Amino acid sequence: MYLGKTLFAQAMDFLPWKTFYRIVNRYGGDHRTRSLSCAEQFRVMAFAQLTYRESLRDIEVCLAAQAGKLYHMGIGAAVARSTLADANESRDWRIYFELAQRLIIQARALYVDEDFGVELANTVYALDATTIDLCLSMFPWAPFRSTKAAVKLHTLLDLRGSIPTFIHISDGKMHDVNVLDLLLIEEISMQSERCPSRYPVLATAARLSPAMNLLRLIGVQSRFPSFAAGPDPSS
Repeated sequence: MYLGKTLFAQAMDFLPWKTFYRIVNRYGGDHRTRSLSCAEQFRVMAFAQLTYRESLRDIEVCLAAQAGKLYHMGIGAAVARSTLADANESRDWRIYFELAQRLIIQARALYVDEDFGVELANTVYALDATTIDLCLSMFPWAPFRSTKAAVKLHTLLDLRGSIPTFIHISDGKMHDVNVLDLLLIEEISMQSERCPSRYPVLATAARLSPAMNLLRLIGVQSRFPSFAAGPDPSS
C-alpha cells in the first residue's frame, strides 16, 4: 500500500497553516461549525481552481468520484454543493483576504532578486483593469450597458514574478483612475503611457521619490491632493 502524499497534499503543505488557523480564530470562522471547516473549505476551493471546475455541481461530482482519496487531501468527506454554497456565502471574507496577503508576502520574497531585463534596484508595478462581461438577467446588481452587465477587475502587479499585490473588483462603470484612491501609496515614482508631462501630480511624485516605478496608469488625473502642494518638478 502506498503511504506517500498526493501532489495536492504536498502543494497544500506550503501554506502557512498556523497563520491561517490564527486568522480563522480571530474572525470566528469555525464557530458553531459542524461540517466543512474553513481549512476544508479552502482546500476544496483550491482543488476546484487547480482542476478547472466550473460550478458547485462540478466540484461536488468530481470530489464524490474520488471519495476514497479525500482524506489524504485533507478533506474529511465528500462535500455537498449546498454545504459549500452556504460556507462561501457566510464565512467572513477577511479570513481569506488576510491569508492571501500573507501568501503574497511570501511569494514576493522568493522573486526579490529576479532580473526582468530592467536595471532597477526597487519594485516595478503595473496597474491595469479587465472588464468581465456578465448576463444582465442573472446579475442585475452589476449594470454596465443597457443590454449587459459586467464587473471590472483592477490589478496591481509586481513585475518581479508577476505577483498581484492589490486586487479590487468593482462594477463595470468604475473608471481606472478611480481605483488609485484605493491603493496604499508607497514612496514611488510614476510614469504614464500618455504623456507624463500632462500630469503634474505624477511628475511631482516622481521627483519626490525616484526609487520605484508604477507603469501603465491610463488617463490619470490629479487624484493625490497631498502631492499637489509639493514642489514644482520643472523648477
